[in-house]
Amino acid sequence: MITLGIDTSNYTTSVALYDSESGEIRQRRMLLPVKHGEKGLRQSDAVFHHTNRIGSLMDELFDGFDKEIDAIGVSEKPRDAEGSYMPCFLVGLNTAKSISAVTKKPLYCFSHQSGHIMAALCSVDLLEMKNEKFIAFHVSGGTTEMLLVSPDRERIFKAEIIGETKDLNCGQAVDRAGVMMKLEFPCGPAIEKLALASEKIFNPKICVSGGNCSLSGVENQCKKMLEQGERNEDVARYCLDFIGKTLEKMTESAIEGFGNLPLVYAGGVMCNSIIRERLASKFDAKFAKPEYSCDNAVGTAVLASVRGAE
Repeated sequence: MITLGIDTSNYTTSVALYDSESGEIRQRRMLLPVKHGEKGLRQSDAVFHHTNRIGSLMDELFDGFDKEIDAIGVSEKPRDAEGSYMPCFLVGLNTAKSISAVTKKPLYCFSHQSGHIMAALCSVDLLEMKNEKFIAFHVSGGTTEMLLVSPDRERIFKAEIIGETKDLNCGQAVDRAGVMMKLEFPCGPAIEKLALASEKIFNPKICVSGGNCSLSGVENQCKKMLEQGERNEDVARYCLDFIGKTLEKMTESAIEGFGNLPLVYAGGVMCNSIIRERLASKFDAKFAKPEYSCDNAVGTAVLASVRGAE
């Protein structure tokens, strides 16, 4: 079965093809532009950029492709929760509906979060984990959630929030620190490069309670450090050590509450080598490969393949 996946998140337009027999994946994606000095995009701007770019990405994806797709998968909302909605996902949803109508192929709708989780499982060759319980982290600019994932007939799996941020998301904290240092948004890669050049390792005081966390403190501390003349490299390292320690303590809380279930980390923040290495040294965990950590349509394509095979 060959499936087409589409995902139009707040910062990335993404399309992918997945061949369930060979395991081959083709994907094309493009970050949405954010003006220098700004901390994000308005939804109206995101919708415009997705609409403007999805056609050319489809052209690239299908260039030289001479087979027939069997189904389409699309992210229609951020997460599987009542009231979960963002206008940017309408671009992908309406594109998928149009393709389905023309090709007469089935259309399957999923959440962006489910796509992240499935992309992580696919990237480490653990698709069979969809049939068991596990703990997943979705850590990005728009989400910082710890999830208890269980098999679900209709949605492939369901994700119950067992821990989350009460203010800033991890990716937001990184981007806000980066913007303070005049870095280009999104700031993750530049923050990591700076932090790797620091000779310091911090043990910050964090705020984690019952699996939930607060991250506003890292923004305030980074601002204070910069005002006091601290090197950008050290401020970046402090930011990532704060986030890494926070995720470590949240994980410990999950293990204490739910036992030694398999652990999976997904989302754009998990591309960061410093945070990944910290968690990998503490836990027997699986991480989405970097190219499948960031927003992508691979997960929705794989989800459609699983649904279509039922």
